[in-house]
Amino acid sequence: MNYVYILRCADDTLYCGWTTDLEARLATHNSGRGAKYTRSRRPVELVYSEAYDDRHDALSREWHIKRMSREEKLKLARAERAIEFAKKKECST
Repeated sequence: MNYVYILRCADDTLYCGWTTDLEARLATHNSGRGAKYTRSRRPVELVYSEAYDDRHDALSREWHIKRMSREEKLKLARAERAIEFAKKKECST
């Protein structure tokens, strides 16, 4: 599986990347061994992710997300958070 993700850095900036192992990549970013951009902006928090079977599709989506405005990226994150909240609420009833 291939993932595209958005991180919120400690300085409130956003970072977009792709990986084949989301949990390991997040740990790498937070350990200071991730992207040069995130090394001095730790800790980072995962705020959005999408899964793709095809690497090309993930890289294409990453390219598109990187060209979005900050507000568009935050809208993606808010939408995902709302979906997760709804799923949790549905499971608890």
